[in-house]
Amino acid sequence: MTHTILRLPTVKNRTGLSRSTIYLRVSQGTFPKPVNLGARAVGWVEAEIQRWLERQIETSRAEGKSNEPK
Repeated sequence: MTHTILRLPTVKNRTGLSRSTIYLRVSQGTFPKPVNLGARAVGWVEAEIQRWLERQIETSRAEGKSNEPK
């Protein structure tokens, strides 16, 4: 199985989140945890970031429907 690892600048770009928000959400358990790549390097599994984004989109769309006038 092949995994693509994304470094922080790419994760920031794909999610639109800042570094501090990403790490805050990781600590809160609401964002995928990074993978340790070495002494001072971490990265995120691309598939996990993609799933997180898809859930965010689904949640956002579902909330939008509940706010629509009837």
